[in-house]
Parts: sequence; C-alpha cells; structure tokens
Amino acid sequence: MADERTYPQRPLLAVSAAIFRNGKVLVVRRARKPALNLYTLPGGVVEAGETLIDAVVREVREETSLLIEPIGLAGHREVIARDSQGKVERHFVILFFGARWLGGEPVLSDELDDSRWLDPSELGNYRITDGLAEIVTAATTLLTTR
Repeated sequence: MADERTYPQRPLLAVSAAIFRNGKVLVVRRARKPALNLYTLPGGVVEAGETLIDAVVREVREETSLLIEPIGLAGHREVIARDSQGKVERHFVILFFGARWLGGEPVLSDELDDSRWLDPSELGNYRITDGLAEIVTAATTLLTTR
C-alpha cells in the first residue's frame, strides 16, 4: 500500500477522529514518516466501497483498539508534499470527525508509539500536525451542540 500512497495519480481520501472522553481529546504520536514524532489524531485511508463513517470507526479501531461514535464532520485538511524536483510525492484529503469515546483503552498499532488524553488547551505543549488545534476546537464545538 505504501507504493500507492507515494507519487499518487490522484489525491487519496483519508479520515481521522477527534475522540473525546471526559472533556479530553485523544492524540497519538506517529512512529513513521511522513509525520514521524508528531502528535495527531488517529485515522487513515478510506477503502473502496467503505462509507466515511465505517472508515473512521475501522481506522480508529485498527490504530488504537478504541470503540467510538462519530458525531459529525469537524473539518478537513489537504496535505500535499512535493519532492526536491517539485513532483507531488503525497497528496491526501483528510476529513476530520468529532467523535465520542464508547469503550476500550488505547492499544497502539505499529504506526504509533504514544497516546495521550489531553485537555485541548494542552495541545500547544506538543509537536502537532498543522491545523490540529483548529480541528480539535471545531470538534469540541460540534460535540457540545449535539
């Protein structure tokens, strides 16, 4: 699958979840490039024939073993990385969902090396992916209105 994600013919669709439990959001640290050592939200690529909701539930379960309830779309980000010649090396469109924790404790896949339940105000104390604080804020608003 790594070959399909590097130098893609078209953008890849991915999903991720801002999971809340007792007012805290789960962040995970990536153990592989391209986001090596950055805290982010669990998620991954949508598979053909899979709904967005099914994909985010599956990806969270695969990466963390948690059961979640996606509540709604909290935002999106486009990640485009170019190589030294300017050719698109990676291109992801990531849809972020606000979600409630339903059960389980984080058991990390080999793609991750740390997880933390943080108060959203603590995100600034960590090396995080671009736009993560804004997504968490949007997800917080979404979950408090539903």
